[in-house]
Amino acid sequence: MTVDLFAGIPVRDYTVAASWYARLLGAGPSFLPNDTEAVWELAEHRYLYIEVRPSHAGFAMQTVFVGDFDARLAEIAGRGLDPAERETYANGVRKAIFRDPDGNEIGFGGAPV
Repeated sequence: MTVDLFAGIPVRDYTVAASWYARLLGAGPSFLPNDTEAVWELAEHRYLYIEVRPSHAGFAMQTVFVGDFDARLAEIAGRGLDPAERETYANGVRKAIFRDPDGNEIGFGGAPV
């Protein structure tokens, strides 16, 4: 079974948000469905998108689990972004939380070292 995932993030300012997410994700959007949305394909059938919805901005919480946790964080740091928080759970799973300009939380999770 194929599962497509579109995880949405409401933002106030399209230009500011699109620029920030390009830095976080390392590339510009994969496609632009209209003037108020930008979509990044994270993996086959898995997408993260921003949409201008000012009254909802700042309340999203998304976590992306990656196999290359340390490398991913190093790449993001190289683009000038650092996590706002880091967590390590009792089972050793690690998480780094980034906050966009609106306060939305985008986390990257990784397996124990």
